Amino acid sequence: MHFHLEFTPKPFEKKISLQEKIFLIGSCFTEQMGHKLSAHKFNIIDNPHGILFNPLSIAKSIDSYLQPYLYTHDDLFFHQEIWGSWDHHTRFSSVDKTLSLEKINASQQLAHRFLKESGWLIITLGSSFVYELADGSFVANCHKVPTDKFTKRMIPTEETVSVFSKMIDSLKQFNPQLHLIFTISPVRHLRDGFIENNRSKARLISAVEQLTAQYTHCHYFPAYELIIDDLRDHRFYADDLVHPNYAATNYVWEKFQPTCIEESSRVLMKELSFLHSARNHKAFNPTSTQHRHFLSVHLEKAKQLQQDHPFLNLQDEIVFFEKALLG
Repeated sequence: MHFHLEFTPKPFEKKISLQEKIFLIGSCFTEQMGHKLSAHKFNIIDNPHGILFNPLSIAKSIDSYLQPYLYTHDDLFFHQEIWGSWDHHTRFSSVDKTLSLEKINASQQLAHRFLKESGWLIITLGSSFVYELADGSFVANCHKVPTDKFTKRMIPTEETVSVFSKMIDSLKQFNPQLHLIFTISPVRHLRDGFIENNRSKARLISAVEQLTAQYTHCHYFPAYELIIDDLRDHRFYADDLVHPNYAATNYVWEKFQPTCIEESSRVLMKELSFLHSARNHKAFNPTSTQHRHFLSVHLEKAKQLQQDHPFLNLQDEIVFFEKALLG
């Protein structure tokens, strides 16, 4: 008996290798997938601006990495005794203006270097809604400032396509080897309203369709459809009934691997998964001969994998097993 209509995305012709750097940017769903990639030892950077939802803020942040743009005191605002940036998540905010700037610009420079060397850029779009200040500038994060300070509007599909087209052209000059994967976040923004959320997602889907048709190095991974149309059940959501839960995220990850990651890397990922599980194993008797043998076997496995695949960084695992044997 089948309880859902399973959807299997068509595999990409060009796929991700474990040897390539991956730059991720966008909504909170981006960070969930980033955790999966990082756990399998992909070299990633995840949201250097913090979580971003709307296309304009995402494009602006990527453009700022190309120069890179270095923020100044004039780019910050002061609210409730905290300095913050309208372009950034609150994790960059601080009571110390200089400290906030230092964190922002350190992230800018790191993002610039990483993006220059990346093979892939994964962009997850969350919402077509954007909040604008009285001067017409848009914000990435409202920082809990009262809503009457902003004007809310839904970005037309044509505007999203235009902004991203310019960004993609700039990226091509900056890093000719870069491939892009667009995804639409399956997180529903129901605070905007049920109908409004669907219209917002529809504009994003339409914009990405046009972009992937226009640029051969731009691809679409259907995370949105996998949650909304394949699983399509509230049991795959967290208690808020908005965010996909652990099972749903794992399901998308299982579909992502054969679709987007080359076979040789997937084989290596399985070995790394065993190593990850061994590191998290809780022994009933840590001093037993059996457990010490277990640690020795996986220490040698980590060292061998590191030797065979120099692009991996398994120093944390090697140190962990060595310390466990000494302890």
